[in-house]
Amino acid sequence: MFLAVLVMAGLTAALASPASAGISRGWEHVCGEQTFSVLSFLEMSSAARGEQLREPELEQAAKEAPRRGKPDRTARAVPTYVHVVTPDGVVGSVSARSIREQLTVLDLTFGGFYGGFPTGFDFALAGITRTVNAAWFNAAIGTAAEHDMKRTLRRGGDESLNLYVTSGAGYLGWAYFPSILDTSQAYLDGVVVNWKTLPGASDAYAGRYDLGYTSTHEVGHWLNLFHTFEGACGPIGDRIGDTPAEVLPTTGCPIGKDSCPGKPGLDPVHNYMDYSYDACFTEFTADQAARMQDAWAFWRAS
Repeated sequence: MFLAVLVMAGLTAALASPASAGISRGWEHVCGEQTFSVLSFLEMSSAARGEQLREPELEQAAKEAPRRGKPDRTARAVPTYVHVVTPDGVVGSVSARSIREQLTVLDLTFGGFYGGFPTGFDFALAGITRTVNAAWFNAAIGTAAEHDMKRTLRRGGDESLNLYVTSGAGYLGWAYFPSILDTSQAYLDGVVVNWKTLPGASDAYAGRYDLGYTSTHEVGHWLNLFHTFEGACGPIGDRIGDTPAEVLPTTGCPIGKDSCPGKPGLDPVHNYMDYSYDACFTEFTADQAARMQDAWAFWRAS
């Protein structure tokens, strides 16, 4: 226990330093001469607690879109294709009702129904595919199976959200930043979620990750948002001006958590881009809405 406390204290100090906050590449942080992966540390600590792993490491740096000013509430319709992949036609074969409820959750969370700023995004079901393929069902990030699945199933254009419902390969989900569209692997664009996170699909994550907000979190990445704990207590953070700084992600819903006491505000445990339990989430901020709208205009609207 004492050793764990020392390790956590050391990580907290490193993350809080300006050197670590200023240089970010995906999930890696550079501190002096040493490079360490925050997400790898989180995976180890989550596994030790018996907690579900949230996301794999993503070897992709987010790019900045040109800023257009204040966010607005203009509706931006997002055609959404849901690809249900199962190993045998039974496991993970989520119902049409769960899919409709998931899109309703996206509409409500991005629409500011529970609080925060209405972001201006609406999600309309454009189609459902169902595929039996064990390799694709278990596809991990960066594998040939992920590439094959997405090359085959992806529908629509840059403005379309492709939501792949699989096992999550041991995670709740992952998503690529929209700058993937600038590369030769634009077909990877989209969101992968564990089928158990869809509303009403399973009781495996009951009371934790069963309300469909994993998709909300991942679509936030799809629209170029960082985690609220990016950059920790450093000066850059998550590139968002109205989300208070925090050192490490939240588990559960610890109201009053303040991991950066030298910075204004309490940790944003209610923000969809933290790692809180679903029932704790209530908001995107106005600056997050602006960043998502900038990304939409630059990469997706055209």
